[in-house]
Amino acid sequence: MLGWLQVLIKMVLESLGEALKGAIRKIARASYVDKDLVKEVVRDLQRALIRADVNVNLVFRLTKEVERRALEEKPPPGMNAREHVIRIIYEEIVKVLGRGRTLEIKPQRILFVGLYGQGKTTTIGKVAKYFQKRGLKVALIAGDTHRPAAYDQILQIGQQLSVPVYGRRGEIKAPKIVREGLIELKDYDVILIDSAGRHSLEKELIEEIKRMARVARPDEIVLVLDATMGQQAGEQAKAFHDAVGITGVILTKMDGSAKGGGALSAVAETGAPILFIGTGEHLDDLEVFDPTRFVSRLLGMGDLQSLLEKAEEAMSEVDMEKTVKHIMSGKFTLKDMYNQMEALTRMGPLSKIFSMLPMGMQRLSKEEIESMREKLRKFKVIMDSMTEEELENPRIIKHSRIIRIARGSGTTPSDVRELLKQYKTSRRAIKGVLSNRKLRRQLMRHLKEGGLDFGTM
Repeated sequence: MLGWLQVLIKMVLESLGEALKGAIRKIARASYVDKDLVKEVVRDLQRALIRADVNVNLVFRLTKEVERRALEEKPPPGMNAREHVIRIIYEEIVKVLGRGRTLEIKPQRILFVGLYGQGKTTTIGKVAKYFQKRGLKVALIAGDTHRPAAYDQILQIGQQLSVPVYGRRGEIKAPKIVREGLIELKDYDVILIDSAGRHSLEKELIEEIKRMARVARPDEIVLVLDATMGQQAGEQAKAFHDAVGITGVILTKMDGSAKGGGALSAVAETGAPILFIGTGEHLDDLEVFDPTRFVSRLLGMGDLQSLLEKAEEAMSEVDMEKTVKHIMSGKFTLKDMYNQMEALTRMGPLSKIFSMLPMGMQRLSKEEIESMREKLRKFKVIMDSMTEEELENPRIIKHSRIIRIARGSGTTPSDVRELLKQYKTSRRAIKGVLSNRKLRRQLMRHLKEGGLDFGTM
């Protein structure tokens, strides 16, 4: 990213990710690749994947193919043996996780199905926000007529997002609610329909979903599954698919489950495309599932594209263009630094942001990340106590101003000096990039590809 974000720039399945990174490091640090190293790395992969609840037969198929390719295939031109083995591991894990598919950004009706306790209603709120962020008018239909609290829950979500919810308290016929809701909400682009769950996939539930689908004529039937189910998620996906023809799956609770790898691989084996993964409890904690990006992060290769997308969402186009132009002209003020800190905060937890960086740039511990988060908060408070002139021209901040700013922000003069020191470090780093003609040209090219026009700058 830009400016201070460069200096600062989930781990989903943290234990699996660390174990796989260990195997990758073993290859990367080896002086040469031989049969013994390949076999050792294959054993590490097997242990990591089995601990993550991936099916044992699938694990042995994957690792056998990794071993075969690593020993038989020659590296392509321009790639050394170590890089070649790492690429093979990456490609084979991507195969295991199957294909992802993204919901199109267009007017549509989506029916959500799933069992009790899978996070279906909350997930509907997350998908609503996903479409809302992309400029579509969203509305919800409360089609779960069996769970007493379902209507109140979806109403709360609607209020949080300022989107309308159609439902009728006390009505037990879900198809009737769907029919009326579609009429009432006909002017909305995307209509998301909740349905009832059960403790198991019973005949009664299947029939109700089929009746709702006949009324709604949905463009998508999305199954919501709890990732902590592990390999059983595959059985549920297959059962629902056979019953009602699901078009995609969303896996919830992927923010720390040791069984997440099992759920992902099991669902992929059914052939049902995974649309999103839920990575937390907030309505923003939903991530488009892209196997290649997911595995890149899992192996410590980073996911800079996702990081850039998060940054673009966090900063408005106008703010971004203004800040970038300012920086590219050779200026960098405390105000620019503040804007970038604000954007960084909106991008989500720092641990998730750092997980998107390539291995080697992720070396901060949880304690160090928490310390950085606290420092960011303190720095923002300090800058809130500065005048506009001080933010635009930090050079004028001398002893008397430091004392005043510290008192006004409830911090110490040493805290203010630390902020100024960090600002100077960031400013020098940016000057270093801009003074390198090659780096400057590359940066300008990438920014123009992203839609920012700097004219003849």
